[in-house]
Amino acid sequence: QVQLVESGGGLVQAGGSLRLSCAASGSIVSINAMGWYRQAPGSQRELVATITSGGFTDYADSVKGRFTISRDNPKNTVYLQMNGLKPEDTAVYYCAALKVLSHVLGYGDWWGQGTQVTVSS
Repeated sequence: QVQLVESGGGLVQAGGSLRLSCAASGSIVSINAMGWYRQAPGSQRELVATITSGGFTDYADSVKGRFTISRDNPKNTVYLQMNGLKPEDTAVYYCAALKVLSHVLGYGDWWGQGTQVTVSS
């Protein structure tokens, strides 16, 4: 079993900042990539940003220049620094651990429960 625990969501005014954190725990051997996805009401879940164990990053065009993803590999933790927040960033943000190698379960993808981010205008 692998667990992802997210923190850092909340309510912020447009132009403000938030920092999301997500820690993975359990019988983990390695994690290929970690990232953040988001889902707004009535919309599909979409990629926000991902980072590999080697530090390669990928961002959605809508957040480039405003959001920064980082990772602490020994702690199996990923962070998302969100600056210049806009009302359209309002969504539930989900942490993902991708291609996780577990002692017991082999390879798999794991998701957090989600944390609400609300940006008021």
